[in-house]
Amino acid sequence: MQSSLSCPQATTNFKFQLKSRTISTYEPPHQHLFISFPKPSNSSPFDLTLRSQSHEPPKRTATSLTSKRFQLQCSISSESYNLNNEKSFGDWVEWLGEVISTAFPIWVSLGCLFGLLKPTSFSWVTPRWNIFGLTLTMLGMGMTLTLDDLRGALAMPKELISGFVLQYSVMPLSGFLVSKLLNLPSHYAAGLILVGCCPGGTASNIVTYIARGNVALSVLMTAASTLSAVIMTPFLTAKLAGQYVAVDAAGLLISTLQVVLLPVLAGAFLNQYFQGLVKFVSPLMPPIAVGTVAILCGNAIAQSASAILASGQQVVLASSLLHASGFFFGWHAELGSWTCSCFSALPKSTDCSTMCSFQRMPLNFW
Repeated sequence: MQSSLSCPQATTNFKFQLKSRTISTYEPPHQHLFISFPKPSNSSPFDLTLRSQSHEPPKRTATSLTSKRFQLQCSISSESYNLNNEKSFGDWVEWLGEVISTAFPIWVSLGCLFGLLKPTSFSWVTPRWNIFGLTLTMLGMGMTLTLDDLRGALAMPKELISGFVLQYSVMPLSGFLVSKLLNLPSHYAAGLILVGCCPGGTASNIVTYIARGNVALSVLMTAASTLSAVIMTPFLTAKLAGQYVAVDAAGLLISTLQVVLLPVLAGAFLNQYFQGLVKFVSPLMPPIAVGTVAILCGNAIAQSASAILASGQQVVLASSLLHASGFFFGWHAELGSWTCSCFSALPKSTDCSTMCSFQRMPLNFW
């Protein structure tokens, strides 16, 4: 069950418990989200509305609570419950989108296999199409956020620093250790270490979105690691691989603004002020995100299909171990470092795990 609280007046501390048929007592895991809450004057009551996306009908349509200082009118409404248990067309579209999203690994695997066996089938995927697809996907992810979500992510410096440290420690060291463990040739080892030293990619935001992680935090982590890649990527590749790799600072900045920050901000703005449009479009965004990632992964494989087939199992194994270590150590390091409660730790660990394991592909081809 998801609830939202808002009122544009003065602030005071606030806590609440929400009871439903399926959850006896629910305490919000992110208590810091409710530190700022409206404090009404003694003479004027105000309305607080909780909108539930649960399929359970509300027990009450309205409850009036009276204190010695002021009256609080609380109304609970369900926007998705149907008394006849009949699904509308929008419900079917949302269900289909969830089915497609659940099969995300299958679609990506099929895209990669198709790119390996039929690389010419991705010749239509141009860089301009890549940018358009990613921008549209990030716009859709932004529509799931509000401006308050982004402000809340900015108020989580520990998590942002943790993601930055894990990004430029787990993956570079994993690339170095895997290359030594498998005794890779120098040119393969340099390429693997370079992949590990790249910043987090947009695909990490998409996967965080599909995995129901904290998208706002994931976007800020990606932006921070990308902007710092101007210094970190050349430094780490020089230290670990013995080769200096120049990074286009202006290109990275433009790419981050164009593909990540601006679409997400635009989507959050639309969600804040054009909720009717967002409600109509949002069920279509998960399948669009899945399709975009599958096509981009297939295109990346298609560009290097001959090299992958010629390199044999060693390079495939090395790449698999690199990204698996990013998932594993990114998850467990974040889970152990900043755990406040099991509910609050899981989204953050998902963000760090996906950002560590998904690297920015364009840098790898430079």
